[in-house]
Amino acid sequence: MAPKKSKKDVLNNKRKLITKNEPKSPVSEQYKTIRTNIQFSAVDQEMRSIMVTSAGPGDGKSTTVANLAVVFAQQGNKVLLVDADLRKPTVHYTFGVTNVRGLTNVLSNQLEIEDAAVSTEVDDLFILTSGPIPPNPAELMGSRLMKNFLEKAYEQFDIVLFDTPPVLVVTDGQVLSNHCDGTVLVVSSGRTEMEAAGKAKDILENTKSKLLGVVLNNKKAKDTSYYYYYATK
Repeated sequence: MAPKKSKKDVLNNKRKLITKNEPKSPVSEQYKTIRTNIQFSAVDQEMRSIMVTSAGPGDGKSTTVANLAVVFAQQGNKVLLVDADLRKPTVHYTFGVTNVRGLTNVLSNQLEIEDAAVSTEVDDLFILTSGPIPPNPAELMGSRLMKNFLEKAYEQFDIVLFDTPPVLVVTDGQVLSNHCDGTVLVVSSGRTEMEAAGKAKDILENTKSKLLGVVLNNKKAKDTSYYYYYATK
């Protein structure tokens, strides 16, 4: 049963999932542009697992990855959005579902992916919440269990997207990126310090994952309150 939501929560989630609620808005178009740029950034490599992270908390990575999951699904891809932020999971709030079982149950072989993942109101979009919070998130992210998880996920989904903790706060994202095909870094205009963004970029470039680019979030524009801009390296 989904958790009871207040009017404020409903409005906040509507704003967060703008690609679902207002698919033709300028902001939704920017998310589609990000999707296109991701696909063109890897013409020689199929991007099936993409991690979205940030330098610090509050930069908008969770909102960004949720909307990217929606636009990839709207394109006809079967998408799995995984909440791998085992420190502060939020995907279940965004989609209004419970978080009693999820990724950690699958990694510990208690459940199969198809038993833990839940469908959404968006066709072809499934979410896997974090599940019970473990004492050793970084070890789980880097384990062979995660590699096995991805191999099974590829059998059922076209694209797997991960929401991970900020890379300057804990090592979980850095570790998980080694299992992913590509990584997107989210920075917040007027909030993320340049030095922090640079450090996050350096950390991600030292992993086996390909840093696909940076999403500039919360940038004020003249014709809309906010818009999202994507820039490749």
